[in-house]
Amino acid sequence: MIKSVSILGSTGSIGRQSLDVIRHMDVQVVALTAGTNVERMAQQCQEFSPRLAVMATEETAAALKSKISHLPTRVAWGEEGLLEAATMEEAQCVITAVVGMLGLKPTLAAIHAGKRIGLANKETLVCAGELVMREAKAHNAEIIPVDSEHSAIFQCLMGVRDKREIKRIILTCSGGPFYGMDRQQLESVTRADALKHPNWKMGEKITIDCATLMNKGLEVIEAMRLYDLPLSKVDVVIHRQSIVHSLVECVDGAVMAQLGAPDMRLPIQLALTYPHRTECPVDPLDLTACGPLTFAEPDLKAFPCLKLAMECAQKGGNACAVMNGANEAAVALYLQDKIGFYDIYELVSGAVNAVPFIAGPDLEQILDSDRLARQYVSEKMCN
Repeated sequence: MIKSVSILGSTGSIGRQSLDVIRHMDVQVVALTAGTNVERMAQQCQEFSPRLAVMATEETAAALKSKISHLPTRVAWGEEGLLEAATMEEAQCVITAVVGMLGLKPTLAAIHAGKRIGLANKETLVCAGELVMREAKAHNAEIIPVDSEHSAIFQCLMGVRDKREIKRIILTCSGGPFYGMDRQQLESVTRADALKHPNWKMGEKITIDCATLMNKGLEVIEAMRLYDLPLSKVDVVIHRQSIVHSLVECVDGAVMAQLGAPDMRLPIQLALTYPHRTECPVDPLDLTACGPLTFAEPDLKAFPCLKLAMECAQKGGNACAVMNGANEAAVALYLQDKIGFYDIYELVSGAVNAVPFIAGPDLEQILDSDRLARQYVSEKMCN
């Protein structure tokens, strides 16, 4: 069982829930990192007394330092500080809860240091999954997924002795706030509408991705990389209740599912306790109270981002990195009310077609593909 941890992105949704889990465990917090939320980071440092606290900028680091000068916590900033937090000798596990491509380099650094990775940053595997999994194997670093769907698959696969016994993985999807709407109805949905997820409380970026179903597309790519499976063995079903978190179907027809209340603290805790289980501060699932469980196929015409993600997954190379970078840039614009709902898809698909394809990209080419995708979105907005 893990006894010490660094949390990258501690002031965000997953980071805060990770700390809530740790409050109930005998785990030392070695390092915390954040973007610009000085107040929340100061509160976390006051409670957990990490050895290192990292902010995104020099200015926010200085502001934090003045607030916690009475603590022994050392303050750093920027990418250098993030990489240090990811590789500290004292940390057995690194929970990567930062959003976007920012998580790629520190995750690789933690892998090279042989850490257990509690992976909540899906962009790491979406953009560089083959590279990341290869490095994890080379450095004997465990990657345990923290998001609910991949944690569910991870748990189901504990009952599968041989990967050849897997017929398919079935990722469940709530359908987001716009389930059942057609393209005409979706043309006029607003940012405020898109942020009303029916089941989960998450950060704004991932909530928009859930509304477009891009998030499920990213998870399809993650599953392919984590479990070394082709796209033909990864399916998606709409499950509105978010009680069945995902399923694994075996070649003999047996289907294993992991069920639970929609609460991220359970997969977070498992990443720290695996291969053991302990009491968790999550309300137990009451099957008599959760109502009927329903399943349906996703509507790829109304939600083309999911189809686009699957096409990029099939294409491979740098296509997923381009798609992800363009999506991050487009969602940021949508959150600023600068573009419409379907403009996200148009910008992302345009970037995928515009950025040159690279069949076997290295890390620098992946990062450059991300940059070119964002540049494409920016230039389209200026035209």
